[in-house]
Amino acid sequence: MQKLAIYQVDAFTNQRFSGNAAAVVPLSAWLGDTELLAIAQENNLSETAYLLELADGHYFIRWFSPITEIDFCGHATLASAFVLFQLKPELTELRFSTKVVGDLTVKKQGDWLQMNFPERPALPVADVPAALLKGLGATPVQVLQSEQAWFAVYQDAATVTALTPDMQLLKQLGPWDVVVTAPGTGFAEGQYDFVSRYFWPANGGDEDPVTGSIHAGLAPYWAAQLGKTELLAYQASKRGGVLRCELQQDRVLVSGQAVMYLQGQIQL
Repeated sequence: MQKLAIYQVDAFTNQRFSGNAAAVVPLSAWLGDTELLAIAQENNLSETAYLLELADGHYFIRWFSPITEIDFCGHATLASAFVLFQLKPELTELRFSTKVVGDLTVKKQGDWLQMNFPERPALPVADVPAALLKGLGATPVQVLQSEQAWFAVYQDAATVTALTPDMQLLKQLGPWDVVVTAPGTGFAEGQYDFVSRYFWPANGGDEDPVTGSIHAGLAPYWAAQLGKTELLAYQASKRGGVLRCELQQDRVLVSGQAVMYLQGQIQL
């Protein structure tokens, strides 16, 4: 019987039972993709991250939702770094190699972890799918598209928090997901620069609690709108999550906190 360590971490929060939960599974050798997906389905979290050590402080990382392998995931990268920094407290920086988005680094900054992502901009589109507009149920003031998702921009945070999308319609937009966003004015006493929610029925589930990867597109958009390069963001799901974002040339620094929920053992 093969035994694997497993950790479950709440990411983009400093309180358990909020933020976005991710499973982290360090490996000594890759399992088959069928097994990796089966474990992710058994975990039934938005993401399970698998880590294979390449050198001290350098890991290959792969992410699986219960539906499919994912090209890029922020919260499970944050969770993975949180686990590794606990296992190896002498380290202050980690490097993750990936299949699609190149190498990502994570630096320890007190109880915040700063991830260095490639900028993934969202661009205006001429043709907006009817399924997007009908599925969201409220007309956005602007629609853009990145390589990851459709962006629906609204005038105020209240509209974003009140949306009740038709997931069957949004599922038709796959492989793209959908992020809705608005300025943070009038929300939580205006302490956030912008808010968002993320829907991904084609690739993972109805609503993702906190989505680090999409802030590689959201942060550049709001930086241009607000005229600032450092932003504080809130993802307004039921669990909620806080993200610090900073632009540095063609990179986006996304920082968050994390809390350990459990650690255990998988038996295969």
